[in-house]
Amino acid sequence: MKSFDIVTLTVSPALDKSAHFSGLIPEQKIRCQTPLFDAGGGGINVSKAISRLGGSSLAVMTAGGSTGEMLKGLLEAESISFKSVETQSWTRENFVAVDDNTNSQFRFVFPAPPVTNFEKDKIIATIQQLSFKYLVLSGGLSEGLPTDFYREIAEMSKKSNSKIIIDTSGEPLKKALETGVYMIKPNVGELAKLIGVERLEMEEVNEAAKEIIRKGGAEIVVVSLGPQGAVLVTKDSYDYVPAPNVVKKSTVGAGDSMVGGMVWALSQNKSLKEVIRWGVACGSAATMNEGTRLFKLEDAKRLYEWLKDK
Repeated sequence: MKSFDIVTLTVSPALDKSAHFSGLIPEQKIRCQTPLFDAGGGGINVSKAISRLGGSSLAVMTAGGSTGEMLKGLLEAESISFKSVETQSWTRENFVAVDDNTNSQFRFVFPAPPVTNFEKDKIIATIQQLSFKYLVLSGGLSEGLPTDFYREIAEMSKKSNSKIIIDTSGEPLKKALETGVYMIKPNVGELAKLIGVERLEMEEVNEAAKEIIRKGGAEIVVVSLGPQGAVLVTKDSYDYVPAPNVVKKSTVGAGDSMVGGMVWALSQNKSLKEVIRWGVACGSAATMNEGTRLFKLEDAKRLYEWLKDK
């Protein structure tokens, strides 16, 4: 198999379906336009973002049933390298619907199907067989996986000096911080929960991130501020980057695009100043497209040029 500097892991991928309709009326048939299909899920979206920037990665994922086969076909069509762990359960579908009358977006997200112990062991064995510089653990955990699953993967991968990037939330993120990782990307609400407070004001974000770093949870904490932008914090630096003013059509995949932009920049040996700006550029560019389309390269490049001196 080809060697990859970046490997992404998606244990709960989805076949994303998006469509338009006109008017949401209870108990009436809602006539939708022809749907679009995309391969979705945290790590898969990160791999797609890296590919759009001209980089390469290996997307490790679960896949099952006819939806799993369609997921793999969509990745092949985009020339995304992947390695699938076959599951008894079918890969789930998610649905995004846009009401053209109001431009309101409705996101229907279904539970991730269960993963058996045998399938869990196959996921771990697949990661063990690979060599990489960066491992991105992204998205929620499927039923059947313990909350310390990402921690187990991180501990195993750190032994080969790999850098672990985690984009998840709740207990799986807390558990992963116990082993210490390279980078995390919480939003402000998730950051507040990590340090045990109800909420954080903007002026408190830097100290909260540094608290995680001092405790050895992560070397870099990138905090997503939504429409306000993002901050990148290390033990001795703080870098705030404002979000460009763009016309937003969908926020689906914006966070994954941000992670993809940052990991790609890290793999290109760019400075942390460039890393956070590529992340914000890709995340903002993703909001300019409908449904589950992620970002266009020309949009990301244009936004990055605007952010370079911000």
